[in-house]
Amino acid sequence: MKPLIKIHRFWQDKNQTSGTCTVIGEDGFPMFTALTLERGWMNNQNMISCIPAGCYPVRLEYSPHFDKMLWEIKKVPNRSECKFHTANYRLQLNGCIALGLRYKLLNNDSYLDVTNSANTMRAFHFVLRNYTEAILIITTELNIK
Repeated sequence: MKPLIKIHRFWQDKNQTSGTCTVIGEDGFPMFTALTLERGWMNNQNMISCIPAGCYPVRLEYSPHFDKMLWEIKKVPNRSECKFHTANYRLQLNGCIALGLRYKLLNNDSYLDVTNSANTMRAFHFVLRNYTEAILIITTELNIK
């Protein structure tokens, strides 16, 4: 059985999306929880939009760009190379998802950034260390700006 990665988006505008990420283990219990940071919704445009809500297969693959193994989100309509990776600011993401510990204003652009992204991503990889595939489900609340 594959682990389940659930992202629930609770805030979004055209520039940024914020939410939570929970990894559910084979026993049905949470193994990991973090905050998420993504670009805003821009009609699924490549490199500048978060990906659409939905269900996606996710695979652990080598990324030449980052020179490390990363979880890549597959079968995103009209997109490729959507990954989970370290980032503290929305502009460090090109349609990918960053994980962090807390929201905090870090770079004076009036958007909340995530802290401790590198350590949070290490913890994400640690809890998924025995897997190479997972299922990602992204949901969005209706109170989107």
